[in-house]
Amino acid sequence: MLLSSLLSRFSEPETLKMAKLGRELTAKGINIIGLSLGEPDFDTPQHIKEAAKKAIEENWSHYPPVAGYLDVREAICNKLKKDNDLNYTPEQIVVGTGAKQCIANTVLSIVDDGDEVIIPTPYWVSYSAIAGLAKGAVKFVNTTPENGYKITPEELESAITYKTKLFIFSSPCNPTGVVYTKEELKKLADVFEKFPRIFIISDEIYEYINFVGKHESIAQFESLRDRIIIINGLSKGFAMTGYRLGYSASSLEIAKACDKVQGQFTSGANAVTQRAAITALNSSLEPTYEMVKQFKLRKQKVMELLKDIPMIKCIEPDGAFYVFPEVDKYFGKKYNEQVIKDA
Repeated sequence: MLLSSLLSRFSEPETLKMAKLGRELTAKGINIIGLSLGEPDFDTPQHIKEAAKKAIEENWSHYPPVAGYLDVREAICNKLKKDNDLNYTPEQIVVGTGAKQCIANTVLSIVDDGDEVIIPTPYWVSYSAIAGLAKGAVKFVNTTPENGYKITPEELESAITYKTKLFIFSSPCNPTGVVYTKEELKKLADVFEKFPRIFIISDEIYEYINFVGKHESIAQFESLRDRIIIINGLSKGFAMTGYRLGYSASSLEIAKACDKVQGQFTSGANAVTQRAAITALNSSLEPTYEMVKQFKLRKQKVMELLKDIPMIKCIEPDGAFYVFPEVDKYFGKKYNEQVIKDA
């Protein structure tokens, strides 16, 4: 069958592939511990569920505006001001069906055929796939455990060429759990000051799952604000992965472009979810803090257990709910008569 050449530019995400395999094995009665998807195992807080039920009863069942209901975007602006001291207007916010869609909207709005997209590794698998969809030329910059798996200003600047159009990173980071400090972000911002053509996607979906203090956004540096696109959402911090709601905050020009792209793909995000989002954003974060407390306890336990395994090293994550152990010392060795080739 002759299918589009577009399919050759990306593949099924490995995380989703492993999750699918896990479900198939579970259906066969095999006990599987799923470590593939980045998903809190907590239930959505009850008051948010009640808001969703109320929205159904109130017949929020019609097409919403492409960029999201005005009061939802206002709630997001209030959150950005309260939590991050960032000033945005509702016109600069685009609500999408998950943060992934908001990243896709942004990349398709910015990247042209052959434009370079810099992505520090390790990275979330969809960054490169979405860049490939836009025919961008992905340039990976390998970070090291010695630098805490953080890209340095020197590494960033040496990777930039006249073709570089976009930089994508996350903090807290998936999959390493590293968190960039204000000082580290400032040094990266100083590099971007020299290259006014480059846009920055700052994926902040794990903002609330932070074990070391206040979340810092690179968008706090005003001189770069028009080139920075914040990506965030409700999936991780509010245990609402299935609700599918993310958002972008950007310059008005980029927001209009994202609205245009989204309008041709999915239109507005789920109406009921948007109503529940208002309650989530305007309510106490106590359920989130309790969830983070449990994640921190689990992290400490996992780190203790990893220390007991020979030849494995692991930097302690400062955020998100991942650990990223170094297992390469086992490559080439045998286990159950099978040679270990990769992770």
